Amino acid sequence: MEKLIYYFKNRLHNTPVTFRRYLYEKVDWKSRLIILLGARGVGKTTLLLQYIKINNLDLEETLYVSLDDIYFSSHSIIELAEGFIQNGGKYLFLDEVQKYPNWSLEVKNIYDNYPELQMVISGSSAIELYKSRGDLSRRSVYYPMTGLSFREFVNFKNNKNIPSVDLGNVLEAHQDLSFTISREVKPIKLFREYLNYGYYPYFEEGVETYDQRVAQVLNTVLEVDIPQVFHLDYSSVEKIKKLLAEIATMVPFKPNISSLSRKLEISRDVLVRYLHWLERADVIRLLYSQAHGISALNKPEKVYLNNANLAYALTDEVNIGNVREGFFLSQLSVDHKVRYPDAGDFIVDDSILFEIGGRKKSGKQIEGIADSYVVRDDLEVSTGKAIPLWLFGYLY
Repeated sequence: MEKLIYYFKNRLHNTPVTFRRYLYEKVDWKSRLIILLGARGVGKTTLLLQYIKINNLDLEETLYVSLDDIYFSSHSIIELAEGFIQNGGKYLFLDEVQKYPNWSLEVKNIYDNYPELQMVISGSSAIELYKSRGDLSRRSVYYPMTGLSFREFVNFKNNKNIPSVDLGNVLEAHQDLSFTISREVKPIKLFREYLNYGYYPYFEEGVETYDQRVAQVLNTVLEVDIPQVFHLDYSSVEKIKKLLAEIATMVPFKPNISSLSRKLEISRDVLVRYLHWLERADVIRLLYSQAHGISALNKPEKVYLNNANLAYALTDEVNIGNVREGFFLSQLSVDHKVRYPDAGDFIVDDSILFEIGGRKKSGKQIEGIADSYVVRDDLEVSTGKAIPLWLFGYLY
């Protein structure tokens, strides 16, 4: 355990605290068992270490470990926790838990047997963590963690501290908000950068290699995470890759389930299952009809890539209309319910209708509909009732 403690203190020393993700303020850090859900690379490890560092937790009572450490090839989580508690431990942070088989059962036993211990858990496979809910649902508090918002990207890149705004304020005061923010930064230029390389924090390690890193992470999800959780063979993995290739070139993809299942030589049910797995792995986003809602049996009305950065990494020719819609969906989905409407592009919280487009986008499709808005790209400051697309990146 001495080496684990050394690694922990070394990583803690090198953890910056000047920039914190949006989720830091939302977590109830007093809960006995906290589980962070999120894709690879969104900053979960940094968030854990920042909490320890910012709150000056006693390092004699605190331990952070990554479960992909070789230590766990011959030791269990229960052994670690017992030894830690015997030496006065109170706060245990477990990272990369998807690397450890049956981790949720051991965490459940630790939680039940050692009420004096607080645990914070995170992992890079959202699929695996979702599966744990059966064991831990009554004991834990779950927090999904998404990639950087446009606001976070701007603050991080420009050393700013512009606060988030809620949707109501955006709709009511978008002229004042867009004017105020545009006096501090150049939103159009920064927005183009964000769409290319701003969703994952590792852009700071080099923009030139960003697409390569995105592709590597995606390959790990497809070749390791999904097959490991669902025990898939090589043939199934290849079909999931082909499915993603279809989606990447056609997003927003309106799936013809019958045609696509024949093309991939799989049943309709298997195809829908693959789509749900890709969504749980934060690779795609499924948009359902307002009338039918979400169901494992219902096909989605549209399929988007999870974020714009994936589009730029996976395809040579990016459709800017698809990117605009995907951005809006990614930013609104964090705190709101987004569905596919009868008219317009999106309906939010079953009441607010949005039409997304370029600078000259009209509102003909939603004309006369109450609580409807036109959202325009390439617009720095609101004009009339039209809202700049980038401003919705300030919701979290």
